[in-house]
Amino acid sequence: MEKPRIQVDFNELVQPDVVLLSKTDLVIDATSASVLLSEGLPVFVYEYNCYADGTEEYLLAEGTAELNDVAANGEWSKPAKWCCRIHDNGVRVEIT
Repeated sequence: MEKPRIQVDFNELVQPDVVLLSKTDLVIDATSASVLLSEGLPVFVYEYNCYADGTEEYLLAEGTAELNDVAANGEWSKPAKWCCRIHDNGVRVEIT
């Protein structure tokens, strides 16, 4: 089974290797499939940006879902139930 592809906002990095993932247990992935998040679920996260000059940018990372730890991630992260712990290869950028 292919990892679900879930859109995130990389401005919501709460640690160098953790990004907020979802406020709820159920998310919709890039194929419009419903995904039930669970601790340790492998995921692929992405962000798409299109700039005024027409440049398209993709931020991409692989990781695993984990429950948000507000004590570690800061009080402002409290609305999120789930985070993605990004694997060692980090976030990569693709520009088209």
